[in-house]
Amino acid sequence: MFDFIRTHNKTIQLLMFVFILPGFFLFGIEGFNAMSEKSATVAVVDGRKIGQLDWDAAVKEDVERIRQNAPSMDPKIFDSSEFKYSSLERLVQKRVLATAAQKLHLDVSDQRLAAELMQNPALAALRQPDGKIDEARYKELLAPQGLTPQAFEARVRSDLSVQQVQSSLAKSGMVPAALADVALNAYFEKREIQILKFSPEDFAKRVTPSATEIEAFYKSNAPLFQAVEKASIQYVVLDMKSIQKALTPSEADVKTYYDQNANKLGGAEERRASHILIAAPKTASTADRQKAKKQAEDILMVVKKSPVNFAEVAKKNSQDTASAINGGDLGFFAQGTMTKPFEDAVFAMNAKQISDVVESDFGYHIIQLTEIKMPKIRSFAEMRPEIELEIQKQMAQKKYSEAADVFTNTVYEQSDSLKPAADKLKLEIQTAQNVVRQVAPNQHGPLANTKFLSVLFASDSLDKKRNTEVVEMGGNQLVAGRIVSYTPAQTLPLEEVKDRVRALLVERMSADFARTEGVAKFTELATAGAAHASLPAQLGGVVSISRDAMQQQNPKLVDAVLRASVSKLPVWLGVDLRAEGYRIVYLTKVLEPTQALATQNRDQYLQVWSNAESASYYEYLKDKFQVQIKVQKPELKSKAS
Repeated sequence: MFDFIRTHNKTIQLLMFVFILPGFFLFGIEGFNAMSEKSATVAVVDGRKIGQLDWDAAVKEDVERIRQNAPSMDPKIFDSSEFKYSSLERLVQKRVLATAAQKLHLDVSDQRLAAELMQNPALAALRQPDGKIDEARYKELLAPQGLTPQAFEARVRSDLSVQQVQSSLAKSGMVPAALADVALNAYFEKREIQILKFSPEDFAKRVTPSATEIEAFYKSNAPLFQAVEKASIQYVVLDMKSIQKALTPSEADVKTYYDQNANKLGGAEERRASHILIAAPKTASTADRQKAKKQAEDILMVVKKSPVNFAEVAKKNSQDTASAINGGDLGFFAQGTMTKPFEDAVFAMNAKQISDVVESDFGYHIIQLTEIKMPKIRSFAEMRPEIELEIQKQMAQKKYSEAADVFTNTVYEQSDSLKPAADKLKLEIQTAQNVVRQVAPNQHGPLANTKFLSVLFASDSLDKKRNTEVVEMGGNQLVAGRIVSYTPAQTLPLEEVKDRVRALLVERMSADFARTEGVAKFTELATAGAAHASLPAQLGGVVSISRDAMQQQNPKLVDAVLRASVSKLPVWLGVDLRAEGYRIVYLTKVLEPTQALATQNRDQYLQVWSNAESASYYEYLKDKFQVQIKVQKPELKSKAS
């Protein structure tokens, strides 16, 4: 395990980035009043719903993020139900941790946010000689992610709150060195050995099985020479995509959507403001907050008298160090990116206006609204393809549950054929040949779903030739099937498999010879005494093995070596490897790890321990916030052997 971590360090870092760090905002198209059906709920966290549209956005975020970090990734992975479900799990995790941060009041000050942004290497490259960030390049950097600088900074603030939840627990993990060593030594301890091999192939020439022996072996091992059962099947899949393709939004719906959302479709209104902050966190004493408020009121009087000097006053007095160097300028931001009292004040002001003192959890602000940027309204012709696709999605989400009921009922009620269900819902009846009970290599879709294969080979389907029950595959997909023809498993005739029978019998008899001679030699060496026995000439070179560095040895041999008593060395061991023959092992030395390696291993053990505690705490939070994932987890596809 630790060897894997060391070897694949970059991979682990990428996985940590993808699975743990919260993603960024993506702003989608909002629904319109005439079709105001909410998207289907896919999960619930602390009573708050996560909809299908949220999930779709999360998948899109993950795809973009992975493409940036691993451009060579096979794009087919992104279409898999497993990938999409993992995006849902990460979305739920983000909501759980954000909820925990909120309930624990883990706020992030402007100063902490500024410090974090100062450490960001991507932003460091944008800094000009005077220390200011090149705003045009800043926006250009964030644009591919659908972010404004203000939205990005709000997300960083949220991420920092969540990290407090994670890091506070990770830092609390403590494992005594003695306890760690007990576990680590079992895994990392190395022992030096030499091996004497008795391999079946070395005895194969001695084996000449007779026709009688071949026939007897064939009869006693008939299951080894069977042709597996196979079936030719039909199946029908109902999914959101098939429903969506069949739907055509009316001209009136498309136009209504555009008319009611024209302003929103162009993007959100953005405002540019500068501020002067007198810091006074909500945890400060009443006296300290009153003192800060008085200081802010005095500064307000100064800037009210001379608004043109706002930037100079901000540079000298603002305790938001990140914006103070720019005269308090915060750049453009949309609603939903700043703390609420601050944002409410900004979006209630007129251009060039200076606010009264505004109180927030961070202290007291004096705000100057410097510019208002209204979104560009795109034409109906420009937006039409996007609108039609969005309406199709919303219609499909509404229709899917209705279609699922029709599909399930029809498949059950007219169980002698899939055609009625396919005709009602305009679905294609698909076929497959030579289908077996287990997932075959390189399969996908329903044929890679173990539950579907299980009901397909159940008695109702197999013996009574009925439709299977409807199986939910996850990701808004249902499938039902039926067997058209079936060939049961049967033992193949001896003449057809005679060569296979003989080859397998020779392997077994050769292994028996190897074992017999190996045991005899081991008895001779062990009786002579480990320290005084004459070492056989065939004994191999010295090999150092451990459970994390097995040196291509059979796990059973490694286990025997590491379980052996080393109170008196050297020692002889005999290990029966069954089909691989027999091994005699000469164990001579136990190698102690270096101090540096022992320290490194303890550190890694502590990290794994902390990760386990974090995972346990996350499970606790899921239970506390009554997390529900309403989408069935897809079956893991079996790998080709």
